[in-house]
Amino acid sequence: MPELTHHVLAVFIAFLAMMNPVANAVIFLGLTAQMGVRTTRQVAWRSVRVAFLIVLVFILFGPLVFSLFGITLSALRIAGGILITLVGFRMLHGEHSRISHPKPIAAQAGEEVDTEDQTDVAITPLAIPVLAGPGTIATAMSYSPSGHWLYIGATLAVFVVICAITFFSFIFAERILARIGRDGIAVVTRLMGLILAVIGVQMFLEGVKSSGVLG
Repeated sequence: MPELTHHVLAVFIAFLAMMNPVANAVIFLGLTAQMGVRTTRQVAWRSVRVAFLIVLVFILFGPLVFSLFGITLSALRIAGGILITLVGFRMLHGEHSRISHPKPIAAQAGEEVDTEDQTDVAITPLAIPVLAGPGTIATAMSYSPSGHWLYIGATLAVFVVICAITFFSFIFAERILARIGRDGIAVVTRLMGLILAVIGVQMFLEGVKSSGVLG
């Protein structure tokens, strides 16, 4: 049971740092600035739902992918560790992917923006790659590759909690921004980046150790 508790805490911290609900709330606010309250909630729910489904597929079928392509757990940890570390370093330096800051859909003069067009931002860029990007997928697969249903279930449960936190961060994005300000968000982002960098390095070292490369 202590091992399961450690697993849950490690997965929670990793997912929280990777998805960074507070910083992503600002992205969400920029993408939905010209939408109504109802549409905004629809976008928030749809983005979180799609992100969950994507990660669910990789968690459940990750072991199958490993066996089909001959991928070892050590290789996954090494590659995932490098990827997560790079994401962490980018966050530490305050860098963002250009795809995370697209222009919001705005209505032209005398025209109405179709609701379906508006909610498309829920899939891209919110669900992919902001929420369920390569880093999140690598994290999910790295923490649930053994096929043990107890740990897979724990990983899924933790991700559900993170998705719920993200959803409410989106809903209350304006209040969050007003309360902590952009400087506060910058501090949180860099702190999450540091945590991610440490997790990535640790994952990389575990992969190298288990691979037997160092003897």
